[in-house]
Amino acid sequence: MFERIAIRYLRSWATKEERKPLVLRGARQVGKTTLVELFAKDFDTYIYLNLEERENAELFAADYSFEDLLAGIYFKANKQQDENKRTLIFIDEIQNEPKAVQILRYFYEKRPDLYVIAAGSLLESLMGRHISFPVGRVEYMALHPCTFVEFLKAIGQDVIAEHIEQVSLPASLHTHVMDLFKKYMIVGGLPEAVANYAQFNDLVRLNGVFNSLLSGYRDDVEKYASKPKEQDAIRYILNYGWTAAGHRILFAKFTGSTFKAAEAGNAFRTLEKTLLLELVYPLTSSSLPILPDLKKSPKLLWLDTGLVNYVAGMQEDLLFNKDADELWNGDIAEHVVGQELLGATYNFGEKRMFWVRNAKNSQAEVDFLIRYKSHLLPIEVKTGNNAKLRSLHLFMEESKETIALRLWNGPMTSDTITKSNGETFTLYNIPLYYAGHLQHFLDGVV
Repeated sequence: MFERIAIRYLRSWATKEERKPLVLRGARQVGKTTLVELFAKDFDTYIYLNLEERENAELFAADYSFEDLLAGIYFKANKQQDENKRTLIFIDEIQNEPKAVQILRYFYEKRPDLYVIAAGSLLESLMGRHISFPVGRVEYMALHPCTFVEFLKAIGQDVIAEHIEQVSLPASLHTHVMDLFKKYMIVGGLPEAVANYAQFNDLVRLNGVFNSLLSGYRDDVEKYASKPKEQDAIRYILNYGWTAAGHRILFAKFTGSTFKAAEAGNAFRTLEKTLLLELVYPLTSSSLPILPDLKKSPKLLWLDTGLVNYVAGMQEDLLFNKDADELWNGDIAEHVVGQELLGATYNFGEKRMFWVRNAKNSQAEVDFLIRYKSHLLPIEVKTGNNAKLRSLHLFMEESKETIALRLWNGPMTSDTITKSNGETFTLYNIPLYYAGHLQHFLDGVV
């Protein structure tokens, strides 16, 4: 298995003086268990407890003292307690025993020398309903699908990956890396798909992987919701909602369904808790603070662009279309940019943002906004030399910012643009493959 960049975050967590048990949060199949197993190689002792196994869950369910529980954990793992050895305990599928969630606080309070990580494949859908983590006694980390850099490392392109991270790729490699980025859009970032492609270099072979992943998500419907009507709505969204990726949506009669707004809305919000999708609501202000307008229709962004392309049947077009402008125009480039923006952070709760003009009958919409220090900067995903950027210009007319970003299929360039009031701003035209490293880019220009 290839190494995830997220292991750097785990190693940083392990060095904290006030380290708390870590709750690893992410959708199913993003590689949480595999990541921890890779991380475990840094330790002298590794104990893995899967609470889907009844005897493991019963350890936590019984009313043992914390000391007796800990002794039982070591005995069951056939390990000796030794405070001189760095020990990692991974409690997987923790949602199967709510008492285990509460016991995390005692690891923090009584045995801070132990390194404890918890995760669960259905944890997100149960948070707030059946499970509540001890406030102030745990910390969280978000794990997302693999980024483009992780994809590159998986297929052996380590040198290019390093240059992407540093935003320092030679211009002579632009076309080659754009071709690699196109493959990343087809494969997506789910670890099973990335590993399969890295091993076999066969895009057709991925169809079986995607089918298996989608079947797994659909099979979980009964676990996400108990009411038949909501289950039906969730199934409908999982079958037909992929075609709306990157679009603003209306809940009422979503994609021609018969579901009412409340029914579809509840189903979408349930799926959002599983982290399979995100409902991104727009901002109408061009400056901080960030206040999404929940009365306006949201944009639908799914977990993974590879899945979107597979369900929508766009893989062949992406693979064989040689017209760069036609290939990169449209929603799929915007969707993969959104995926890269989210993949750039491990802070749980990070939300993507976009902007609409708060004016009657206005159609102005900027694809994304990114917060950089005290700045709120616009991002347009547009291709071709003659692409119009009217919405971005309208945002900059209202904004006091002096920098705007355009992600495209061309090379790195910049333009100085004069606003109607005579002030100027710099528009940076940035290749799509740098989407996950805009913070690093901005460090050099702001």
